[in-house]
Amino acid sequence: MTVPGPYPTPAADAPVVVFDFDHTLYDGDSGSHLFAWLIKRSWIRTAAAVLLTPLLGPLVAMLPTRRRGISGYVWIATFGLHRRRDLDALIDQYVAANKDEMRTRLLPLALDVFTAHRAAGDRVVVATGAPPELAREILSFVAHQDVPVIGTLVGPKFGAVAARRHCHHEEKMRMLREQGYGDIAVAYSDSTADLPLLKAAARPVVVNPKADKEALFQRVLPAGTPILNWGCASRGGAPAA
Repeated sequence: MTVPGPYPTPAADAPVVVFDFDHTLYDGDSGSHLFAWLIKRSWIRTAAAVLLTPLLGPLVAMLPTRRRGISGYVWIATFGLHRRRDLDALIDQYVAANKDEMRTRLLPLALDVFTAHRAAGDRVVVATGAPPELAREILSFVAHQDVPVIGTLVGPKFGAVAARRHCHHEEKMRMLREQGYGDIAVAYSDSTADLPLLKAAARPVVVNPKADKEALFQRVLPAGTPILNWGCASRGGAPAA
């Protein structure tokens, strides 16, 4: 059962608990959904995305080149925007237009764990590859908009608003450390891209992984690391109690 707020203010030395967002708290890839929505609003953007998918799709599929592939789609989606706040305004429109669907994508079991950590006084932070404004807006549906969110930083680039610093893989850990979240007690994530985060945590927890990645997590993380399913029907992991 979700623990109701308000929550205690965490002490400076309280345990740091890091949650990934996509496929961890949210069933799906929130950033991809946003940029797909932006692209579909314009037939010109849609045509450009279709034409470039043979190039960008394979880049997205491979971890070493994923950032470049995603950046290509983001450029298509945001060409003509000039400031971060322009994208933030579109994010607000997108969330308002799709709020009912987004509410259904927030995972109840994940929120139970999330709110329990907050009720215990832990320093809870969300670290996501999505724009932080998007995660904050979605978390506002369940009154968690005050939780710190570290996400991909965007700004003007080549006539669009694109990623200037992608909160992904090792860069996610650097961004967390810069914000004072260096000693991580617990980390929750679905993704092999978050192995640096999971390995840095005293207690890593894998949630909703792709089924074909479970063996990799078992091999590289400490013995006994939980690998759980928090309600993503298309994902792996053992059913959580």
